[in-house]
Amino acid sequence: MKRAPAKRRGRARAGAIIEILQRTWPKATCELDFKNAYQLTVATILSAQSTDKRVNLVTPALFRKYPTPARLAMADLAELEKMVHSTGFFRQKARTLIKMAQTVVSEFGGEIPRTMDEITRLPGVARKTGNVVLGSAYGIASGVVVDTHVTRVAGRLGLTRQTDPVKIERDLMNECPPDRWIDLGHQLIWHGRRICHARTPECEACPLAPLCPSADL
Repeated sequence: MKRAPAKRRGRARAGAIIEILQRTWPKATCELDFKNAYQLTVATILSAQSTDKRVNLVTPALFRKYPTPARLAMADLAELEKMVHSTGFFRQKARTLIKMAQTVVSEFGGEIPRTMDEITRLPGVARKTGNVVLGSAYGIASGVVVDTHVTRVAGRLGLTRQTDPVKIERDLMNECPPDRWIDLGHQLIWHGRRICHARTPECEACPLAPLCPSADL
């Protein structure tokens, strides 16, 4: 009996991994608190080198004081720095938030844009943040979110051999149909946070272990 070509076997294995992730984390979603695309853009910028939990503690007061991009665009820098201090790199983040809001107002009529080309023109917004906002706030599948968790889990699972986020995203997009791109990013992040930890992955409890070349069983 002839064996299926390696590429076909790889696709079948990737499909099985994606289905297991769907069954394991069917309700996986963005864990930043937000009510609209503006709030999610702000929260995602603040989440760099911080945790969602910490950001979620900071943003309620922030959004009360600056409920719109127009209000944030006129923020006092020193005051904003104090509000975001606990998220780390507060000076850079405060400056970036004001510049982002100013660009939204001046170039996009006060609305967070809905395309990757446009949203990545905002200061502080690269592809990862763009994918987060477009996917979670607008339901637009522009790609797959690639953060440190996705990088680690996708690599361990053998879904990619790349280390560059753009190349990792391309590999994941090739392995997954577009209507699953948004969910796949969330599910890989949840898996990384809850099971496939950086230092001590819980391989014995992992439903993907039989398909994982990195599993320590």
